[in-house]
Parts: sequence; C-alpha cells; structure tokens
Amino acid sequence: MTIATAPHSQVETSVRPASPCAIIIFGAAGDLTKRLLLPALYNLARSNLLPQEFAIVGVAHTPMSQDDFRSKLSRDIHEFATVAVDDYLWQQFEQRLYYLPGEFQDANTYQQLQDLLIRVDQECGTQGNYLFYLATASNFFCDIITQLGSARLVREDNGHWRRVIIEKPFGHDLDSARTLNKNISSVLKESQIYRIDHYLGKETVQNILVFRFGNGLFEPIWNREHIDHVQITVAETVGVEGRGNFYEGTGAVRDMVQNHLFQLLAMTAMEPPVSFDADAVRDEKSKLLKAIQPLTPEDVLKHTVRGQYGEGTINQKPVPAYRSEPRVASDSTTETYAALKLTIDNWRWADVPFYLRTGKRLPKRTTEVAVQFKRVPSLLFRQTSVDQLTPNFLVLRIQPDEGINFQFGAKIPGPTVRMGSVNMDFCYADYFGSTPSTGYETLLYDCMIGDATLFQRADNVELGWSVVTPILDVWSALPTREFPNYAAGSWGPKDADELLWRDGRQWRSSD
Repeated sequence: MTIATAPHSQVETSVRPASPCAIIIFGAAGDLTKRLLLPALYNLARSNLLPQEFAIVGVAHTPMSQDDFRSKLSRDIHEFATVAVDDYLWQQFEQRLYYLPGEFQDANTYQQLQDLLIRVDQECGTQGNYLFYLATASNFFCDIITQLGSARLVREDNGHWRRVIIEKPFGHDLDSARTLNKNISSVLKESQIYRIDHYLGKETVQNILVFRFGNGLFEPIWNREHIDHVQITVAETVGVEGRGNFYEGTGAVRDMVQNHLFQLLAMTAMEPPVSFDADAVRDEKSKLLKAIQPLTPEDVLKHTVRGQYGEGTINQKPVPAYRSEPRVASDSTTETYAALKLTIDNWRWADVPFYLRTGKRLPKRTTEVAVQFKRVPSLLFRQTSVDQLTPNFLVLRIQPDEGINFQFGAKIPGPTVRMGSVNMDFCYADYFGSTPSTGYETLLYDCMIGDATLFQRADNVELGWSVVTPILDVWSALPTREFPNYAAGSWGPKDADELLWRDGRQWRSSD
C-alpha cells in the first residue's frame, strides 16, 4: 500500500516508478476503461509513476483497428480525464496503445495476443512483465484465465512477473465464490491474483489504518471500554442507472455489503497488523471477519432490514420507482436497500454493535464510518441546565468530501452552565490540497509494484460471503410482500430506524 504524504507531515516515503510492464485490458472498449482506467493511468503518467517502458494493450469483441482504438481513447481521455490533458504527454502516451479484437473464449485470440506482446516487448521495452486487467462481465473471468494459462501467458519465469486484476463481483454467493477461487487457483498462484475493490483506492479508506494506528490519542480508546457503537453508511442518490438486468440478479447485499461495507468494517475493527506488509494486513482482516457472530435465521429476521425504493423526489426532481426502471420486473423483490446489525465476538469489540446500511435513491450521496463513544456519567451536571450529555461522534468521511469530523461538547459562554455541540472538521482538500483522481490510481500502481495490501485475498472473499449467505437464504425463502417500502429521497424504510431504536440508539444524521 502506498501512503502519500504532504509537506505538513513529518513522515516521508519514497515513491518510485513501477517496473517496465505491459497492461493488457480485457474489455478495453467498455465503460470502465474509458471512464476510470484510462484517466487513472494517465494520472499515473502525469505523476511519473508509470515506467518509461510501458504499453497498454486493449482486447475486446469490438472490431477496430489500432489507429481507431487510439483515436477512440484520445476522445475518451479528453472527455473523462480528471485534469486538463497535456497534449505532449498524451501524444507520448498514445503511441504506446495497442489493440487486439477477438473473442475471450477463442484460443486463437490468445495466440494472437502472445504474438502482439512479443512485438510490444520489442517496441516498448516492457521486458515480458504483464498485468492483465479483467474489465469484463464476471462470466468471462474463468474463461479468460484458463485461456491465459493454456497460452502460457501467466507463467512466471526468467524473472518476469505476471499478475491478474479481477473486478467484482467475485462470485454470486459462497458456493460460487469458492468455485471461482478453485478454478483460478488451478492456473494462478495467489500472489498473482489481485481481486480489486475500488473503495480501497480512496484516500480516507487507506487513512483509517494510519489514523487508528499512528495516533496515540485514539488507539488506546478504540475498544468496547470507550465505544458505544459504530455506524457504517454507504448512501447513493442514483438508481440502477440502466443496469436493471444486472441489478435484478444482484441486489444491495451482493452489490455493496459483501465487499465495500465489509472492507470498511474490517479496516475499522481489525487488530493492529505487525506491519503494512500485504499478508500481515490481510491476516488481521481475515481474523476480524471470522470473529463476526454468525446470524441464525432468527437473527436475520430480527437484525436485518431490506427495502426497495418507490417513486419520489431526488434533488427536487421526480424519479420513478425501482419496479418502473427499465429491465426491472414489475413485481421485483430485489432489495435496493439493506441494513444490518452485526456483533464481533472478540476481546476488543464484545457487546459493541456495528450497524451497516446502504441504499439507492437516498437523499444524499455519502460514505462514512461514524464511531459513537460512550456517554460519561452525568452526576456532575445534575444541578445545571444541561438535561442530557450529547455523545461524542468521530466521523470518517470516505466520499464525496473526504475528511474527518469530531463532535464534542463545550460550555456555551455565559454565567450559567450550558453545553453546546462543537464540530472539529478536517477536510483533505483544504489541508493537503486537491488531487483529482478516479480512485484507481493507487490500486493500479500497487499491482504494478506487487503490493497486494489493498486487494482481497481468497479467504477474505469467502469469509465475507459466509456472513451474508444466511441473510440471502432467509430472504430468498421468505419473499417480502411489502415492496416498495421507502420513497425515493428518504433515508430508507422505517424498519431500519427501528433496528436502532430497539437498542436505544438512532442513525446519525447525514444531512
């Protein structure tokens, strides 16, 4: 994992360009490439983190010449770049773009790819180091990796490295995740597999570890003795954005909880690793996921909530119900909202509930981890006008305005004892300056230098699925009759509020 520092910091880290390599993108004609991967690679080039000897090879179904591919990406970078495009830099970049049309399941495609990569090595000096990026639908993952193995393109010999980045979803449930892990591990070593979760490319997610373990103020109180509960929220204002077919077979739990929210949970609650070495960090994540108390069917009914948005208003504009979205069944039972209460059975977190929620068509786009500390005894304030002490909240904002907020009580000036709530707010952009990015820069760079810290290991993926599978099983066995049960533009179904009310708590306001 790379940790960027600013002049304000007393800690400096040396950042070097990656070693020579070719990046082969399967699905290079798709949205992921033009919107995120291409701008991220361009940003790495601007930052001098790409090697001088690099190349990008696109592989896709779309018939296209190499010149057409270069022209397409030139248009794409000017539309989707996060910074102004430097014409000279882009000209240099463009000359290292190659393209191969072909079917992912056709062995001939991989023979042609092998021949093309020999040419790329000669022209660009990439030295036989290859990063394969699977920016495709998940049903192609096994086919592509099997074909790469058959063509000996992922064999590491003579000092060459070969790595494969796999996009989510990594499996559809526990059984499919195990099958996928088994199939790809028959071709690749675990050290070659980089299961990507773009949330881990966000600065504030990475900063959770630095914040927790690099500050003597917080680490001693990061436990059940001082923390009342933790809330993790990933809220979206968008609907399914034309992906009705995909979302109908996925839902909020598969799309967000099993990966994004569990990664945030693991970073927030894991024990200190012995180092920032990839396996040291991922070992502690694994231990944390194993410590989550398994949910019985009765627990699922009591401690989980699902919802589906109806019509409503977002940003003062009317939006349709989920069931009215294109390619969505008129009687769909797919959840667009999920909330759950989890407990972690270890010494640090015993009896501390973790509340997770995510949903589409909510009133605000936000991702945050909110830690509420325990209230102090109020005996001292009985003879004052203070009715109730406000609990302290520490909020780690992941997006869109990355930063940290700490809420505490202070005396309001005056002759009597009155208390007001005060917010101390740290914003990344204000303190360190704004660095426009896609969130993929760190992840791509880390893969090129062989640092797997921010990528999921096979056991972590399966442990995540093992937690949510009982939820999915119960929900499948007991289809809801209440959908839609929250209006677009609201904070979700009332049952989600009751999930906390029963414990004498409430969701933190994100307004």
